[in-house]
Amino acid sequence: MGECDDDPTQEQNDLLKDGYGFRYGGGTPGDVFIRTASDIRRVLPSIFNLKVLGEKGSGLRARGEVQDFLNIRNRCLEEGSLFEDPEFPAEDTSIFFSKTPPRPFEWKRPIEIADNPEFFVGDATRFDVQQGELGDCWLLAAVANLTLNRVLFSQVVPDDQSFGDKYAGLFHFRFWQYGRWVDVVIDDRLPTYSGKLVFLHSSEHNEFWSALLEKAYAKLHGSYEALKGGTTCEAMEDFTGGVTEMYELNQAPANLYRIMLKAYERSSLMGCSIEPDPNVLEAQTPEGLIKGHAYSITRVKYVDINTPRSSGKIPLIRIRNPWGNEAEWNGPWSDKSPEWRFIPDEEKEEIGLTFDDDGEFWMSYQDFKTQFSRLEICNLNPDSLSEEGILSSHKRKWEMSMFEGEWVRGVTAGGCRNYLETFWHNPQYCITLEDPDDEDEDDKCTVIVALMQKNHRSQRKMGMECLTIGFAMYHLQDPDNLPKPLDLNFFKYNTSVARSPSFINLREVNCRFKLPPGVYCIVPSTFEPNEEGEFILRVFSEHRNHMEENDEEVGLGAVDERVVNNPEPEEEKVQDKVKEFFLKIAGEDMEVDWMELKEILDYAMRNELPGRSSSQDSIVNMILSVLCGVVCRDTPLGQAFETKNEGFSKDVCRSMVAMMDVDRSGKLGFEEFKALWIDIRHWKSVFSLYDKDGSGCLSAFELRQALNSAGYRLNNHILNILAHRYSTKNGMITFDDYMMCAVRLKAMIDIFHEKDPDNTNTAMFTLEEWVEKTLYS
Repeated sequence: MGECDDDPTQEQNDLLKDGYGFRYGGGTPGDVFIRTASDIRRVLPSIFNLKVLGEKGSGLRARGEVQDFLNIRNRCLEEGSLFEDPEFPAEDTSIFFSKTPPRPFEWKRPIEIADNPEFFVGDATRFDVQQGELGDCWLLAAVANLTLNRVLFSQVVPDDQSFGDKYAGLFHFRFWQYGRWVDVVIDDRLPTYSGKLVFLHSSEHNEFWSALLEKAYAKLHGSYEALKGGTTCEAMEDFTGGVTEMYELNQAPANLYRIMLKAYERSSLMGCSIEPDPNVLEAQTPEGLIKGHAYSITRVKYVDINTPRSSGKIPLIRIRNPWGNEAEWNGPWSDKSPEWRFIPDEEKEEIGLTFDDDGEFWMSYQDFKTQFSRLEICNLNPDSLSEEGILSSHKRKWEMSMFEGEWVRGVTAGGCRNYLETFWHNPQYCITLEDPDDEDEDDKCTVIVALMQKNHRSQRKMGMECLTIGFAMYHLQDPDNLPKPLDLNFFKYNTSVARSPSFINLREVNCRFKLPPGVYCIVPSTFEPNEEGEFILRVFSEHRNHMEENDEEVGLGAVDERVVNNPEPEEEKVQDKVKEFFLKIAGEDMEVDWMELKEILDYAMRNELPGRSSSQDSIVNMILSVLCGVVCRDTPLGQAFETKNEGFSKDVCRSMVAMMDVDRSGKLGFEEFKALWIDIRHWKSVFSLYDKDGSGCLSAFELRQALNSAGYRLNNHILNILAHRYSTKNGMITFDDYMMCAVRLKAMIDIFHEKDPDNTNTAMFTLEEWVEKTLYS
């Protein structure tokens, strides 16, 4: 866990390390529809040869053929075969990734385990969830909670499957993953030992929905072992798409029971646990509770009580141990405890009171706060509650905004506020809160901010654990007159008005705030700079909120005055020499191809390129390279010198020709070259401004400022793409890659503006035009 303070001079704290579209639309078929401000960033990945796994709102790109449940089932029924999943084979590697099974497990189908297998025996209930040998009680507690809400349960466990007529050995389940619902198809082969299920199972020998659900969740994350250890809130979010709050009960707010009661009435899912004993695994307390074990809360209710001296209501909580056995609370209000004699019979009937050894028990709210350490509440997102249910119970939905983003080394991975020089490079999101909460005396707005990092559990097999993440919120008093994004100066002189309780290495960090109406900027970050990862940021509020990325609009701007107003000394003499050399190289047709252009540029800038030595050897080598390039171009000698040449690369020169080549002849005339020469001098001067140490490289953090000085206005999405495409492993941009970046940007923006003469921020291309212009650039 790390603490990030608003004081930029504070030393960083120790970290806890052991925890753990490219969318085309509109127009006629074959047309490509792009808007500069938003859609061009979806096109750029292909232009810069970058593979992206997903885009905001577009879903995850399929890796191979998508497994469609109905198509697979129909095919198996036609062939008379039972499905065997090639993506999650019945092998030891699907169980463990770090070791071999402790004994030989045998994969069996339910039809081989029970004589009359059923998907459900009666209705699905919390008693169908019995823990096996896997340490995933956190998951089981959430599954038990899920059975209490039929709408949510049916969303995760579709009812279009059974062991009946259309049985073909496959089932499917749906999970929420980072803003999208994912359908997971599995075969029904399950790990067994001595003919019995090894992991999650039902109390009914022939009921299999819960075991199959666990297998689907294991497939989603790569293996059963990947499910070992976790928090109930993680699974509850994956079952609902909601956002989970966590409360330490020794610091419980005064109104916590009221919060729990309202959460239960809103169909929220809740879980609780006791701090584990570091010396004893799942140690039992004298009161019968298990430390380090995840419990589910299945009821919150004020219960009528009548004693000889008084009557009234007492706050009670019903809790369930996923083991589903006699390991229960044995204190007040436990099974058959004397307190129940003061509860009217009709009240006992209403709450469904039973005294079975089923792992479920009641306890008072005061004992709950004393005995348990942590409470987790999963608030459902607006889509989880049906309109019918809301109208009938007069409930309100949360309003939710969500954005996806990423931290990229050297570009948008700026670290926390302790690293002030890079902190402002992190992604930024503005949210506008207009209406205070209903019946709020302080006229404030309740917001829950949740920052979730992606894919941490499935990457555990590769040795990757959670990043240490958090966020800060800043009040923008005059947002229209502030830079986009907020710059270094803003954060020097402004402190946050709200922030995550700490920086912690969990999948998600979130917090509830009460803020006055206004405009706020949320800055999500890792604790340390240059830690890469993807994330989603969600904001829940009682009333509608407006959220947008606080970033630059893509387009062209003014070239830095330091470049325009500071020409190189003896520029005219240099240009005359370059022109003379151009005419000599061009020959009779007065045009140059990319190879001849390279010779001219290498000659013109032989002593100016960043990182070039000014020694006599380098000058001689340059002269020999140019001469051999001209005289011996197609000979082995010419090729040998060409590979040693420190000038512009082939790709940069090819792109420069394509950028200026209006008639698509593959060559440039002198006027085209002259315009190109001006751009090159500007780009080179900009590079020199930021390459202060003369290393021939820029930090990727300097890329935005360098490109701004060159006249380009780019947002974080494009900067991330450029860094992925052009930076080295240590996050540096070489001069050659910087030049390629500038050339491609100018080419693509020029192509767009050519098709948008009225500056409508809209351009239309036929497919042929699009392929031609993107390939030849």
